[in-house]
Amino acid sequence: MATLVANRGMDSLPAAARTHTQAVTRNYISQPRLTYSTVSGVNGPLVILDNVKFPRYAEIVHLTLPDGTRRSGQVLEVIGTKAVVQVFEGTSGIDAKKTACEFTGDILRTPVSEDMLGRVFNGSGKPIDRGPSVLAEDYLDIMGQPINPQCRIYPEEMIQTGISAIDGMNSIARGQKIPIFSAAGLPHNEIAAQICRQAGLVQKSKDVMDYSADNFAIVFAAMGVNMETARFFKSDFEENGSMDNVCLFLNLANDPTIERIITPRLALTTAEYLAYQCEKHVLVILTDMSSYAEALREVRRCSGRRGFPGYMYTDLATIYERAGRVEGRNGSITQIPILTMPNDDIHHPIPDLTGYITEGTELIQPVSVLFQIYPPINVLPSLKDHADVSNQLYACYAIGKDVQAMKAVVGEEALTSDDLLYLEFLQKFEKNFIAQGKKEPPYDNRTMLKRIPQSTLAEFYPRESAAPLKTTPT
Repeated sequence: MATLVANRGMDSLPAAARTHTQAVTRNYISQPRLTYSTVSGVNGPLVILDNVKFPRYAEIVHLTLPDGTRRSGQVLEVIGTKAVVQVFEGTSGIDAKKTACEFTGDILRTPVSEDMLGRVFNGSGKPIDRGPSVLAEDYLDIMGQPINPQCRIYPEEMIQTGISAIDGMNSIARGQKIPIFSAAGLPHNEIAAQICRQAGLVQKSKDVMDYSADNFAIVFAAMGVNMETARFFKSDFEENGSMDNVCLFLNLANDPTIERIITPRLALTTAEYLAYQCEKHVLVILTDMSSYAEALREVRRCSGRRGFPGYMYTDLATIYERAGRVEGRNGSITQIPILTMPNDDIHHPIPDLTGYITEGTELIQPVSVLFQIYPPINVLPSLKDHADVSNQLYACYAIGKDVQAMKAVVGEEALTSDDLLYLEFLQKFEKNFIAQGKKEPPYDNRTMLKRIPQSTLAEFYPRESAAPLKTTPT
């Protein structure tokens, strides 16, 4: 009866007032959050709860410890009324009898804002630079949204990294994903910091609204690094003045393993907001993807199995395929994932699957380190579709390597004059082109190289085969 009277009173209101009243009433109707104190066990980073009403997979759970500390976790597995929750911050100090667990009914979302540039966050997206919390402009799902292949734009415009071996022979276009394969002990961290310091747009897009240098941003995510490496990245960005354009996510080696899995997704979600909402060209650098794959194996590993999970290819694809350009959006996302090959084996599952998904490779070789060549990039096994000039450099460099190997067998006296020229090219190529130094500024953009018109070539440099045949009169 009361409901009937209320509906009659609602009908007597004007249309605008009735719509407003219904909206206000509807917003106050929500599902209450349920809090449980039924923790039955703690095993490593996992918390097991009993008698949970309708738990959901990947649901976010807030845990309140007896001392008032709040931690977050994610439902990893559901078995009837039991829920297995993996805590992002670790389970140290959790009391099974006095810990309250609140199920939010929502998935993991991260606050995003343009003010995140110039800030440093941990692997869970919380500020660690003693600055204020981020005033969120939106909350986005960290898993992102799949891009329709029909809406992708073919990458054409280049991103300059400032490294000649990459820009000259294995150039990276906006929207591509080009990994860097390294090994233990090689300076891949220095190369990553140098790319952040020197990267920029070669030519501003004509369809963007902002033509200034602020149209370019970098999102850097480090996973499983030690304190020394994290300190190196922060100090390098701050000393060189590139921190204002960088959003830095740091997951340390002593942080929980599950946090290492969400760190690249937090970085890519931030990059998607900057690219598609703020119309920026974003370069995402992820290091080290081997630590991510090891964390994936540790979290999802079954008892008695030491191999990587069978879905690792699909999981890596959910990260790498978030790069690209979308039709109707002015921004772009370019990825440079860096991974260390275990035992320097390029056929290991991690680099092998990464090579299948991505669009090329940049390989760092230890031999160049011995000859004090920096950056020590091995251009021969590196893959990339590029122009004819790059192919000529590849051919001459490959012949020079063969001559160098032959010289070690027969000696320099047995080499021909052409072999000596290729050997000289090899030495000058490595010394003047590949080797740049760590603190050397990037090269200048010049337009000195011009293509000679075909008419001039035909007039002054005729080929013998193309020369007209002269016939003698009989």
